[in-house]
Amino acid sequence: MASNPPKLKIEITSNERLKTLKEKFEARFGESPLFYACAPGRVNLIGEHIDYCGYSVLPMALEQNILAAVSVNSLGTIQLANTNPQYQDFKVPCSEEIVIDREDPKWYYYFLCGVKGIQEKFGITRLAGMSCVVDGTIPPSSGLSSSSALVCCSGLLTMEANHKSLSKVALAEICAKSERYIGTEGGGMDQSISFLAEKGTAKLIEFQPLRATDVKLPEGAVFVISNCCVEMNKAASSHYNIRVVECRIATKMLAQARGLDPRGLLKLSQVQTELKASLEEMLVLVDEVLHPESYSREEICKVLDITSEQLCTELLSANTQHGG
Repeated sequence: MASNPPKLKIEITSNERLKTLKEKFEARFGESPLFYACAPGRVNLIGEHIDYCGYSVLPMALEQNILAAVSVNSLGTIQLANTNPQYQDFKVPCSEEIVIDREDPKWYYYFLCGVKGIQEKFGITRLAGMSCVVDGTIPPSSGLSSSSALVCCSGLLTMEANHKSLSKVALAEICAKSERYIGTEGGGMDQSISFLAEKGTAKLIEFQPLRATDVKLPEGAVFVISNCCVEMNKAASSHYNIRVVECRIATKMLAQARGLDPRGLLKLSQVQTELKASLEEMLVLVDEVLHPESYSREEICKVLDITSEQLCTELLSANTQHGG
């Protein structure tokens, strides 16, 4: 697998989607795109929502993706448009600090997450002006990582527009980190497969350090993903982050129960490593230490010997602060 994202020459006239996107870009900005960037969505075959606990996952990329047409402008602005009319245009001067509103997770704030991640990685004081038209074929808020694909596509094109270079692994790690600007406490699976995917294989993705191993798919196999059309915007509610926070608190409780120093331990896999325990032994430990009934804020603080303020600042996310 090549370490850096590939740069391909594609005949626009032979690709109807690219041709249409080029025409929409020209109609919107009065010039042709300089280049295109693409990032796929994903489906996870085994181990949904355990990446933020530090455990391995087995996703594969989808044909559905986020595609962006891009030019570098001399206006000193980032100008964004979307082929879907329900998503409004947006622009921001490159001279201004990038501000991402967690309370109002519009599509362009996800885009700005990727921009901000690249800007901070390279310490870019003034970003190149960019004009972008984005086209997506991943059903939004459907559990197929449309938002992460948008962050990845944005990070990729921002890197290219500013003449920087990074490996796929580095891009995945930066985009996983930068998506947290909008409030999603993800574990890195979505961004990793978006950059590291290869045709014909799923990927066993492991963390600390990030690495991916091919898992060959059966010859001729076709995976059909059914869309129930119920949307769930991860950043617009606390449902996703509640699970992350619950696992974080459980990590601390399990560590403390076995005499480990819970400071610095935020993922269940870290406790397992420290205890040199098998998965079966971890399951026994969970049953011994944790009760199935809901924990109150007061009980958590008592068990962990922390204040309510410490609970909020050290363990809870911004959108899980107000539970009981």
